[in-house]
Amino acid sequence: MCHYRGFCLEVTPEWNIVKNVKDCFVFTMFGDLFEEDFSFISNNHCGKGKKSKPRDSEPPAPRDFTNLSGIKNQGGTCYLNSLLQTLLFTPEFREALFSLGPEELGTLDDISKPDSKVRVIPLQLQRLFAQLLLLDQQAASTTDLTESFGWNSNEEMRQHDVQELNRILFSALETSLVGTSGHDLINRLYHGTVVNQIVCKECKNISERQEDFLDLTVAVKGVAGLEEALWNMYVEEEYFENENLYRCGSCDKLVEASKSAKLRKLPPFLTISLLRFNFDFEKCERYKETSCYTFPIQINLRPFCEQTEMDDSEYMYELFSVIIHKGGCYGGHYHVYIKDVDELGNWQLQEDEDRVIEHKALRENENDKETENPLAVLKGILSEEESKQIPVDQLGQKLLEKKKVSWNKKYRKQYGALRKYLQNHPQIFQFSPDKNKVGLKEKYKLPFQSDSQGLDLQRPSQKNDIQWNLEKTSTRLKDTSVGCHWFDLNDSKVQPIKEEDIEQQFQGKESAYMLFYRKSQLKRPPEARGNPRYQIPEHLLNEMNAANTELQKKRAECDSANNGIDLHLHLSSCYKFDNGALHPSLTWKESVLDLTIDRRKTLGDLRQSIFQILESWEGDMILSNAKPLPAGLHLYEILDGDELTLDCFGLVDGADIFVWNGKEVGGTKVMTGPDHEPVIINVLRLAEYNEGGKGQHFTESQHIFPCSTKLQDLHRALAPSGGLILKNGSGPDREGKNWEVLLEEHMKETIRSVGLTDGCSVLILDSHDQSFVNVSSGNLTAFTYDISWLQVKNFCGTEDEAKHVKITATIETVMSDIKMKAIQELQLDKELASDSCLRPVSGNGKLLSPVPEDYTVKEAELKMGSLLGLCRGKAPTSTQLFLHFIIGHDQHTHPEMEIVVEETASVKECLNLMLEKSGLSGDSWHLRRIDWCYEAGEALSQENATLKELNVCRGDTLVITEGKLPPKGFLKIPIWWFKPSSHMKHGENGQDQVNGLTCKMDDLQVSPAGDSPECVQTDTDLCYAGSIEIAGEATLEDLKMQAITLPCHQEHVVPLPTFLRAWTVESKRPGKLLRHNKQQLNEYKLGARVAICIEPLQKEENLGPHELLLRVQMGIPGERDYYDSVDLVWDISKECTTWSLRQRVASHYCLPVDKIEIAKYFPEKFEWLPISSWTQQISKRKRKKKQESLQSAPYNLKDGDIIGVKNLLLDDSKDFSTVRDDLGKEKQRQLALEKKKSRQAECLQDHVLSEKKMNIKQRKPEVALSINVGVFR
Repeated sequence: MCHYRGFCLEVTPEWNIVKNVKDCFVFTMFGDLFEEDFSFISNNHCGKGKKSKPRDSEPPAPRDFTNLSGIKNQGGTCYLNSLLQTLLFTPEFREALFSLGPEELGTLDDISKPDSKVRVIPLQLQRLFAQLLLLDQQAASTTDLTESFGWNSNEEMRQHDVQELNRILFSALETSLVGTSGHDLINRLYHGTVVNQIVCKECKNISERQEDFLDLTVAVKGVAGLEEALWNMYVEEEYFENENLYRCGSCDKLVEASKSAKLRKLPPFLTISLLRFNFDFEKCERYKETSCYTFPIQINLRPFCEQTEMDDSEYMYELFSVIIHKGGCYGGHYHVYIKDVDELGNWQLQEDEDRVIEHKALRENENDKETENPLAVLKGILSEEESKQIPVDQLGQKLLEKKKVSWNKKYRKQYGALRKYLQNHPQIFQFSPDKNKVGLKEKYKLPFQSDSQGLDLQRPSQKNDIQWNLEKTSTRLKDTSVGCHWFDLNDSKVQPIKEEDIEQQFQGKESAYMLFYRKSQLKRPPEARGNPRYQIPEHLLNEMNAANTELQKKRAECDSANNGIDLHLHLSSCYKFDNGALHPSLTWKESVLDLTIDRRKTLGDLRQSIFQILESWEGDMILSNAKPLPAGLHLYEILDGDELTLDCFGLVDGADIFVWNGKEVGGTKVMTGPDHEPVIINVLRLAEYNEGGKGQHFTESQHIFPCSTKLQDLHRALAPSGGLILKNGSGPDREGKNWEVLLEEHMKETIRSVGLTDGCSVLILDSHDQSFVNVSSGNLTAFTYDISWLQVKNFCGTEDEAKHVKITATIETVMSDIKMKAIQELQLDKELASDSCLRPVSGNGKLLSPVPEDYTVKEAELKMGSLLGLCRGKAPTSTQLFLHFIIGHDQHTHPEMEIVVEETASVKECLNLMLEKSGLSGDSWHLRRIDWCYEAGEALSQENATLKELNVCRGDTLVITEGKLPPKGFLKIPIWWFKPSSHMKHGENGQDQVNGLTCKMDDLQVSPAGDSPECVQTDTDLCYAGSIEIAGEATLEDLKMQAITLPCHQEHVVPLPTFLRAWTVESKRPGKLLRHNKQQLNEYKLGARVAICIEPLQKEENLGPHELLLRVQMGIPGERDYYDSVDLVWDISKECTTWSLRQRVASHYCLPVDKIEIAKYFPEKFEWLPISSWTQQISKRKRKKKQESLQSAPYNLKDGDIIGVKNLLLDDSKDFSTVRDDLGKEKQRQLALEKKKSRQAECLQDHVLSEKKMNIKQRKPEVALSINVGVFR
């Protein structure tokens, strides 16, 4: 047992406790043990046509029928929420906290003042408790409280242990309340003492030690329940006898003795922590105890106390809170069962609701006779509502749903408007202050109705009460178990439960984790029952009252905004019917009236509103659905049924309504409905001459026809003198290439049936142009096959930036002509032609390199129908290159830039231009190409060569990299040195163990220039020595000799280069072994960015070409671990088979071949692949066949591979994996999950990816929880 700040804590492998000298209370626990499960969170989707608003702009939802408030989860704070709810429903703690006024704690307004000692944590806790008690919202936020703890967003997203938080929070409160009347708040309510005694059997001397505690930690493993655990701790005695004797201070010798513990002082509130999480040292893994563990609702602690002569009531405790953990040892979720001691909430279970429904059915039968009486109907509707008041418009809608007839149609003529009728009966109906909501007075409510959502926040003596939703109903729910109302508080969700439901938390993955008992003697005053305002300070009551008023205002505004729709009213007097569609006589803005109306209102209300706007309207008013089409405004169905709501017609925000007489517009009959939709068709005709000289030109015009027009009428209108019509059915968003002749048998079909829609093109060929068409096949035989279009979007930063235009073109059209047409169609300044260019837009929206203006569409390799961007800046000529470049290898740190250079410019000239544009200086830079992974690749080492000679193409991306390139023919190689390390102890958490050396290479990242690494851990066994420049013609021996001269190597004595082994570095670990000291470095084909690891040896080594170097390690019998690995040289000149390898390994360990098992280790996957059993290799028939080489798949055996060996004489287990492998796989799984979440976040926020990209961090082995507290001593 260890003592820490006034409480007793049993130290187990799970806990490590640290006390920071700066009053920062820290507990660390193994890893992210309590990672929260977020599977219950779902995405919210907005319905079609509804206004989607940010969630932050909407007011919080009001409390549900329980009248209790939950707490929002900040991402991983369910453990905090559970503990805070427990403290809130501990009335004595809550009231003691509220008793501390601003004169002792200060005020939050004084935080920024210098020298002010504001006790932020108690103040924020008071404020949160007041919100939970009084604020009419479904869930409160703990953001302000956690900020007072000094927590950042990472801390709020990481879940910790609630038992550790309980101790940390109490310590922080004790420190915060130093020097106030509440300095002993924690000790007064939770402090108890335990006395440990050792009694000498000979002299009866008693050695005594007293320990303080704030909570008791009890065992779960091997114990049936709480009472048995307490019996083992405080009743059972431990005896010192036989060889285990006790040295008595009085006898001054080893004697027999007995040891026991008793509870000396009992606190008013007893907190019990259950040790659910344990560590299995045999399996070397964590696990959660899920066995049955019972605990009573009431418990008598007399048997466990030192003093037992008092009355039984002094020892009786009642359970009032159970914090529950759901999940396993690597993740889960907390929620809490709480007893409502003060009966602040409404407790009603499903069977009560069933009785309510039955009662409601009986009442409806009784009221059938009074259906003609609107008073009875409205009372019945309001009585059925769970909420105390509902909007007046919603009441009218419910009346329509219930009686199948609207108020206006049935009652308005006799009783007047609904709102006026309600106001005429104030003795029955009660309005909200803004007159938008209505409800029944309390005496007209049924006894089973729940009370209001809101609370009265002012004292009874005050006059300005908000009575409409703040009065506490006097009718409370009755139940046979009065005072035993339990609730399940699960973050934002609160629901009632039975007391028997607690028994379900005795065992399983969802089971009790902390228990809270209160003394049965503690009685609550009558005035506290059902009164959430009890003992709350005046300033907090006023603050909550103002907040509730603001909430009501916001909800009314939000309700109006959510149900309000903006309708565009088109008046027939402002329109004319022309060319198959309606067109405004004036401007569009002058022809349209905007009207905002509640979607729950009826069509009759809409019509009445329009009548009020248009006072001069005469005759019938017909409202029709309208839709703006490319050809103009078109009308569809007529809206009919004044008693129906606008929602029934499917009217959404932004809908268009045409107001007319239903017959004609401006004296012209209007055809309505989908069969008469107007369609715009592009009509192309061959031009008689060519302006540019390249390709065939044509003229283009647009015509409008109803979609029901027959093709013979279309032919008669477009080609009255005869000729052929060819159609291109591709729309504006598809590629248009296939032209089809409309033959005589098609003439009776309609425009819609042959697939002609808005934007489709038809080509009219007169008789002298028909040589281009093979009429029998219906195909084109000449250039017209390539008539299509390109889309151009404005990127010049003007107002019409989002506008698209479609430019008709052929493959021979010159890009300058397309640009001029686009400027004309977009109605831009003509001066822009001299300072703009066309750039293709990729599928992901990226602007590609500009196209030279003298290119044709074919020469520019553009696909018909593709999208071009009109951008500022001159286009490069055919002799210039448009290049992208970035600085460094991180494109998110430095954005991509663009430059235009001559293709005859040298690499050095290009680099200087790029440095000048990016604002850099100096000569320690060089250029590299970008590789397929979008990382810095091959260096442009020939500084005087031209870009054209190096095959640098238009649109390529180059990287400006820091550092000079080595001279021609030289290599710049980073050198890493393996420090000799001591052998790894069994069970030590390492990553890779090679040749008795531990290689931690997570930080091995070489910069693109091949310079020193970006980050090197100082405590690793892999030490960065520096870089060397060496000629490519030098030998491996020369490289080793030069590496010895580096400062990091001088502390080691290396007689000759043959005492060193050289490896390349691949994927952060040793890769290829470099043999033959006399071989030139160029022959190894090392590459420009290679790094070399130098490993010291105990003896000389000169491996031959057919010798394979392996690391073999023997498994420790009975354990999931291995002895240190050793080098094994295997001659594979004859064969590289399983049989040969087994013989070599068995010979090395002097074991029979049939008594070993071997497997290859794949460190990047933390997996072992057993090498197939030797019994499959020894048959003579199979011996004659050529065996598969181990250097091929799936083993791919190479130098440096780790081979695990099992000695079957001592260990019959064939499981090669270790505990480190299990941890590594779990770490990889977590990283993969985090990467998946990160990719999903990137997809949702692609437009701000460069600013908000998250760095995925690996799981740390230890996580600390702390609360920062100021100094108040």
